[in-house]
Amino acid sequence: MRGFGERVADVQRLVRGARRIAGDPALRDAIVRSSGLSREGVDRAFERHLETDPSDADLASLVRAAGDAERVHVVLSANVFVAALRAIALARAAATRVTVRPSSRDAAFPRALVEAAGDPAIELADEADLGAIARGEVHVYGRDATIDAVRAAVRPGVIVRGHGAGLGVACVLAGAAGDPDAALRESAMALAEDVVPFDQRGCSSPRVAFVVGDEHRASRFVRHMHDALNAAEARVPRGDLGAGEREGAARYADAVAFAGELLRGPAHLVGMTRHLAVPPPGRHVHVVPAPSLDDVAAILRPIARQVVAVGLSGAARRDAFPAHARVTPLGRMQRPPLDGPVDLRPAVRVSKDG
Repeated sequence: MRGFGERVADVQRLVRGARRIAGDPALRDAIVRSSGLSREGVDRAFERHLETDPSDADLASLVRAAGDAERVHVVLSANVFVAALRAIALARAAATRVTVRPSSRDAAFPRALVEAAGDPAIELADEADLGAIARGEVHVYGRDATIDAVRAAVRPGVIVRGHGAGLGVACVLAGAAGDPDAALRESAMALAEDVVPFDQRGCSSPRVAFVVGDEHRASRFVRHMHDALNAAEARVPRGDLGAGEREGAARYADAVAFAGELLRGPAHLVGMTRHLAVPPPGRHVHVVPAPSLDDVAAILRPIARQVVAVGLSGAARRDAFPAHARVTPLGRMQRPPLDGPVDLRPAVRVSKDG
């Protein structure tokens, strides 16, 4: 059995591979074509969201979180291409043999990463005969329906760890004494830094923002959020949206325009109602006024299981938010350390035979 230091070294080999491919312009071009992100969006992902300099403490935490398995089969999602590094690193920390099946929609990055790492223990597979997997674990990233399908396909006794859909939420706390609009503007600009990456398709991407205070304060935040996303679009244009995302945005806009306040940008929507609504990915933010943190906690309760990340504009009680969520300052939600799974919810860990 490998020792702890060997596992860390195996993860470090993957990190070095990520460093080697990060500056490859041909790879970036391929990801633009496959992901639908703009070139500026792909460049931003490499420069700000690929974890190529983890600390020793982060790597140790990741290895401890990985567990042990005889073999791990990784089924990747296409939503956040740099997430392949973390997914493969967790699998390699856990097992001496790893098979990686990239998404057919976005295979360029995981293929380049595995090749650059040069680890003979990791192999790529275009297709995976899930019914032939008789031992070890399957780590699945993607929609809940995908996880269910994998669980139904594997043989009895195979463990399936599912990392399903999630979302991020922001909380704009009551401002300190001074210029209240300046504080709201600063919070909106920081939140835009979290909305823009991957065009909001990641499980940590914030799509709902609670503004602690009255509706007037929340309405002012809507305006600042609209301005911040307009400015972000000028720097990092949004890429192409899928048909389902466009249809979801149209439905969201119709509902919010009828029930509350809606501002439309060239590549975003910012809406506000007194009730919770979750817009689809595509750089859309729904604002909910909340008199207090207790109200935020109550409104979140029905969707608490889905919340993966929380971004705050200042200090707040941790117990107001789901215990499993990563809590960071606004502007840092999409930059978690390489210290384990991004999604800290208990992974679905089940075998076909129960």
